[in-house]
Formats: sequence, structure tokens, C-alpha cells
Amino acid sequence: MTITLVPYHLDERLPDSSFPLPTPGFVPVTRELPQGDVWARVGALYELVSAEVADQVAGGTRPTVVSGDCLVSTAVLAGVQRAGVDASVVWFDGHGDIHSLESSTSGYIGGMPLRQIIGDHPELLTGPLGMRPLPEDRAVLVDARDLDPAEAEFLATSKVRRCPVDDVALPDGPLVLHIDLDVIDKDDLPGLRFPVGDGPSRDAVLASYRRVMATGRVAALDLACPWHLPEGDDTAIRTRLLTEILSA
Repeated sequence: MTITLVPYHLDERLPDSSFPLPTPGFVPVTRELPQGDVWARVGALYELVSAEVADQVAGGTRPTVVSGDCLVSTAVLAGVQRAGVDASVVWFDGHGDIHSLESSTSGYIGGMPLRQIIGDHPELLTGPLGMRPLPEDRAVLVDARDLDPAEAEFLATSKVRRCPVDDVALPDGPLVLHIDLDVIDKDDLPGLRFPVGDGPSRDAVLASYRRVMATGRVAALDLACPWHLPEGDDTAIRTRLLTEILSA
């Protein structure tokens, strides 16, 4: 298995210690980012990610992309599409990540990728990457227990499907499986940037993940590790978790 490591949180380059991968066999994707706004900067980076994903899919392998945020998912889906695979998206997350530019009160673009995947503001990122908008009913949002009011309002009338971790209803056909590790309850995974309590345990998330992988329909795995630099036992906890995920 080849892991593609995108060692960034949005346009911030992170130290290698942020990603205690269990194997040295990974391909790092980095570049000198251009001047300009954050969309231009991440777009330049994600063009390389998309090309790498497309090459792997076209070559008959399943890409595994590890990064520090969820926005990279747009490049993963764009790469899968570029290789000729028409995939749906299964999105594990403690949050909704379905804000628009207009609905977000914080302006944090890491909370917008799923909304952009289904067609919001294509001129910012998905259009330049060549990603075709995904029909809403081919996006499955798993858990998302921490929704802002505007996200809940949008989802109430959207065709995006929502499921709990222990009962994921998969769409037909190939899948891009996105897992934001903050879907795990904060007590089971310390050091998260955006921790959420009252959620599924580490073991419950791993079991659900394995069930999806066992279908044999996952065309690409996108793993977001939105955590702070490790302290204390964090590295050991993260290494064990990544080892279990990447060995499935």
C-alpha cells in the first residue's frame, strides 16, 4: 500500500511529527505555495494531490491520502473522477463540514468541503481542479453530531443522507471514503483541534470503517488528522490508531 501524505492544515505546512505513520512507505506531496488568497494556495497544492490520486487509480491501486484537514477531500474526489471512476462519498465526521461561504460565521474554510463537493462555489476550488459536482443523494454524512444551526437548516431540506456510525447506509457503486478522526469521541482521542464529546468510541468507528472497507467498493480513502502537535502519550495513541486503520 502506498500512502500519500499531504502534511498540511489548509495552507499551513505541518511538522512531520504530526503524522506518526506506521510505515515509511509514503509519498509526500509538498510544494512552494504561490502568493494569493488561501483558495489559490490550497488549489496549487491540491492539483498535485489530484494528479497523484488519478495516477494511482489509473494504475490499479487504491489511493490512501493522509492530511491535517478535510478540505483535501476535494482533490481526492477530483483525482478519482479524473481517472474515470464515478464515485459517491461517504463522510465520517464529528462535524457537518457543510457550510457555505455565506452561512459560516467563522469563515473557517475547513468547514466547507462537503458543501463544495455537492456544488457550492465551484469557482473557488472544485472547478479549477476539474471536479464534477456530486449529486446530493450520493453523499452520505456519518455522525456529524456537532452541527451549527445553518448546517442543520441546510441538511433539513437537502438530499444528503445522514447515518449513525453503527448503521451506515452506503450508496451504490464506487466510494470515496472520507474519515475525519474527530468523529471519535474526544475522550478516546486527545489533542484534537476541534474535539466533540458524546460521540462514538474509537472501537465503534474502527468497526464501522472496516465494514465499509470490506465491501471492496472503496476507490480511495481520505484520512483527516486534525490534531495539535503531540503531547505526552499522544504519539503512541495516534500511532496505534493509524496502524489499525491503515492495515485494514
